[in-house]
Amino acid sequence: MKPHRILALVALLVLSAGMAEAACYADYKAKRDNPLRLHYGVIELPDQACSGAQAAAQAISGRIGRDGWTLLNVMSIFGPEGLDERRASAGQFYLRY
Repeated sequence: MKPHRILALVALLVLSAGMAEAACYADYKAKRDNPLRLHYGVIELPDQACSGAQAAAQAISGRIGRDGWTLLNVMSIFGPEGLDERRASAGQFYLRY
């Protein structure tokens, strides 16, 4: 294999490894009954839950469910670049779970 192709392959592998380790987050809406309470939150997801809304929903439901919350919906899945813009809206539920 030619040196420039080896270098390109190594660069691709390094970039792929960095992207695989990048953190992923989701914002969601949840509720608790008796009395009815609603919240909007931001949560860091494990790598296996970053693949889509269904995987994220399973991870989120398990974590918030321990405190009696029921997941209503996953709004979006995003990277660290989306954290700052959601911090104020999530309030006490910003990275709580």
